[in-house]
Amino acid sequence: MAECALNRWGRGEFKGFSAGSRPKGAIHPLTLELLEELGYATKDLRSKSWAEFAGPDGPRIDLVFTVCDQAAAEPCPLWPGRPITAHWGVPDPAAFEGTDGEKRRLFARIYRELENRIKLFADLEIETLNDHALRQRLNEIGAAGLAKQEPPG
Repeated sequence: MAECALNRWGRGEFKGFSAGSRPKGAIHPLTLELLEELGYATKDLRSKSWAEFAGPDGPRIDLVFTVCDQAAAEPCPLWPGRPITAHWGVPDPAAFEGTDGEKRRLFARIYRELENRIKLFADLEIETLNDHALRQRLNEIGAAGLAKQEPPG
């Protein structure tokens, strides 16, 4: 979800990649359903390991955002080029137990929260910020998002 949103709202200034420490091998069907409803092309999306991006042959990475709440406690790889990192945690919607309608509402809420943060990020004048100021702004954005809501239902 974050990869698609960054590639849309980054207005060509950013190239987003999504990867995980333990990819499932397939994108969750509700993620694909939501992204298609929002007008995203999903044909080329795939489940990826972050190891694909941590090696010397991976693309240049300037910023790394961890988004899964569980990722905050995991050791991250040593990224080539030492990119700036920030944690923008959201619950993993795939782990939620509930009705199909509740699951769809949670996926949509998580998408909106990520999209909100990505829009704030995309509006930053990054070229005017030093690394310290950029880290601070990224942490502030990570604390932003939607107000805490009741569980879907």
